[in-house]
Amino acid sequence: MAVFHVNFMAETLGRTVPLCVILPTDKVYFGGATARPEGKPYKTLYLLHGIIGSQIDWLYGTRIQRYAEERDLAVVMPAGENGFYIDQPWNCAMYGEFIGRELVEFTRKSFPVSRKREDTYIGGLSMGGFGAMRNGLKYHETFGAIISLSGAFITDESLLEQVEKPRFPSESEEYKHSCFGPNLKAALASDINPRVLIGQLTAAGVPFPAIYMACGTEDSLLEKNRAMADCLKSHGVSVTFETGPGAHEWDFWDTYILRALDWLPLEGKSVGVSSGNVGI
Repeated sequence: MAVFHVNFMAETLGRTVPLCVILPTDKVYFGGATARPEGKPYKTLYLLHGIIGSQIDWLYGTRIQRYAEERDLAVVMPAGENGFYIDQPWNCAMYGEFIGRELVEFTRKSFPVSRKREDTYIGGLSMGGFGAMRNGLKYHETFGAIISLSGAFITDESLLEQVEKPRFPSESEEYKHSCFGPNLKAALASDINPRVLIGQLTAAGVPFPAIYMACGTEDSLLEKNRAMADCLKSHGVSVTFETGPGAHEWDFWDTYILRALDWLPLEGKSVGVSSGNVGI
């Protein structure tokens, strides 16, 4: 399995940004396994990290590299910093457009990945679960499926609540305004909010991407995830929503990213030579 660490100039963010890409292009087949046809493009998952994380989180927190190799899946992991993957013109940082347009365009030019909507997916955990839902809906013509694990769906009335003694920067008023803008009420009524997008797409009769959601039964975000799944269902949108033992932690995400990959319409598993299975 080849892992690329990339830096490229992002026009939407106005700076050079880091990126990790998993590509099974070095896969060596054995035991009579049929090799992948030469030149066949890879289905691709754009996978977003959570708050205070980085583009390498998924590599170290889960077995995504192994899972992707088995399924001949390309995985693109961008750096989202703490920006919730939404457009912030007041910060000269258009994170939403970066994820939904520029990143996809760059990777399609740079790597052997499919350009088809049905082969292009977006997913993430916590802040990244929010970003996957919001941008998967916003750029529904690009993404054929959305995976949201333990999504931080804070674009509700709780965004307006003031925390007297913030424990984390994300609870502070300064952070909220830096991320969501000077008028938080206006942000809740805009397409920053996935609920607003759900209503807009339903009214327009737009086909939704396939949607998979999961959240741990001990996760403080469980009720927000239930509410988001219920919102989708109330608009007639088909969504697979699973819960299971676990909190807001990597053991849960490792388990459920595997379940999500099994849910996706990926190619069948094929084992290749790696440091973990030589001689088996």
